[in-house]
Amino acid sequence: MNRVQVILTLDMENLPGNFPELLKQEQEVVAVWKSEGFLEHLFLREAKNGAVLIFKDKEEAEVKALMETLPFFKIKKSVEYFNLIQQF
Repeated sequence: MNRVQVILTLDMENLPGNFPELLKQEQEVVAVWKSEGFLEHLFLREAKNGAVLIFKDKEEAEVKALMETLPFFKIKKSVEYFNLIQQF
């Protein structure tokens, strides 16, 4: 089963004034993804400057399109995509 890992890093030095509202919107979007079954894991980074998301049953192009809909995508510093093959 294929997986796509996404590492999202936020630009913490240039957060907008409406960051709390963006956070709420972000949480709502990822909750829908989780309930729809294609977001397998969401890890917050210890430095609190982003997250690691694991998608299942989606191609990289689909994941990129989904990521672009996230409210936090507008304040990203970087986004990295890694195609994975689950061994166990």
